[in-house]
Amino acid sequence: MKRIVILGGGESGAGSAILAQAKGFDVFLSDNGSLQEKYKEELSGKNISFEEKGHTESLILSADEIIKSPGIPEDAPLIVAARSKNIPVISEIEFAGRYTSAKKICITGSNGKTTTTSLIYHILQSAGLNVGLGGNIGRSFARQVAENNFDYYVLELSSFQLDDMYDFKADIAILLNITPDHLDRYDHKMQNYVDAKMRIIRNQTKADAFIYWAEDPIVTVEVEKLHPQATIYTFAESEKEGVSAYSDDKKIFIHTPKSVFEMEQDLLALTGTHNLYNSLASGITAKLLDITDDKLRQSLSDFKGVEHRLEKVADVKGIHFINDSKATNVNSCWYALKSMKSKVVLILGGKDKGNDYTEIEELVKSKVHALVFLGVDNSKLHKFFDGKVDRIEDAGSMEEAVTKAYQLADAGDAVLLSPCCASFDLFKSYEDRGDQFKYWVRKL
Repeated sequence: MKRIVILGGGESGAGSAILAQAKGFDVFLSDNGSLQEKYKEELSGKNISFEEKGHTESLILSADEIIKSPGIPEDAPLIVAARSKNIPVISEIEFAGRYTSAKKICITGSNGKTTTTSLIYHILQSAGLNVGLGGNIGRSFARQVAENNFDYYVLELSSFQLDDMYDFKADIAILLNITPDHLDRYDHKMQNYVDAKMRIIRNQTKADAFIYWAEDPIVTVEVEKLHPQATIYTFAESEKEGVSAYSDDKKIFIHTPKSVFEMEQDLLALTGTHNLYNSLASGITAKLLDITDDKLRQSLSDFKGVEHRLEKVADVKGIHFINDSKATNVNSCWYALKSMKSKVVLILGGKDKGNDYTEIEELVKSKVHALVFLGVDNSKLHKFFDGKVDRIEDAGSMEEAVTKAYQLADAGDAVLLSPCCASFDLFKSYEDRGDQFKYWVRKL
């Protein structure tokens, strides 16, 4: 019997264990930290053996194949040891992909992927398709392959998930953009990160579709280098030769082989340039899947958006509080600042991933009149921003950050939490960070 070992016992790991057991493998799950109670109960209930708070090397290196959590880096000692013994190490996505013939719509990009994934899922579900949502969002892909029988999967894929995919193929691959992110995981080499993102087109054929932003300086160079086999569709802000989807004269247009779709831009639920791109990419996908114009129009206009992404929290004495905790890199913050119509008090900081703040420097100088640094170590932020903004404060907790931002803001201003950084120095996750922001804003 083939032995499958799963490293990491979060949603991805637990789902992989359930699927591996359902397929008749000898399964063992190991986590260096503590497992959540719900996963322990689930694994015990199914008689799946597991360990937590440490790894037993002999039990792991006896595997025929290892499925690793996306959070475990390539240089982790156990991964190095497994590779040296030629034990295949794969991702949950690679594993689950073996056991479904459903159409897979896969979305990646440094920014916008959760919004686009959620929007495509909303469109397909509203049109009555039998569709699952997974990857970096919601229930794990593996769990759904084990427990459901969907005809379509909409999967948000991070670079970490793409890293360990080999035979997996996307029927529709969407690459929104590539900007520096997670460089700490890629030897601080941008090309390594770019290579990971470009794995989204792996194994695609002419029968598959590859959708990307026509003006992304990095992606366009990679496409010229790699000559994707898939049929290509592109989106851009305005009409250009060869572009499949764009806006023009306050309308959006989407050209696919069977149709031309158009819609008033004012009717789109999502606002701002970056959300225009998300809507265009989603629209191309919908038309390739033969969603009717009426259904697509309705879904693009009634979509509710994503929590922690430019989420309006409250207005307090004329000050607008906006939660963009999902902005864990500099480019996300750039988009957030770009969409601001008023003066801004910006809350920044957290676990730095090798950030270069020059990308937002001009926007900060023109739109931000005060900064609040929220982190355990704000020295890099001070080094870059000191002297560029009139008022800068430090905060050691979300309560302190919200209170200081409120004191610094004037009526008509926006207080924007758009941290540019990961959350793990002070918070459990970006969701925890955003939830705490909303809690303390509502306490004002």
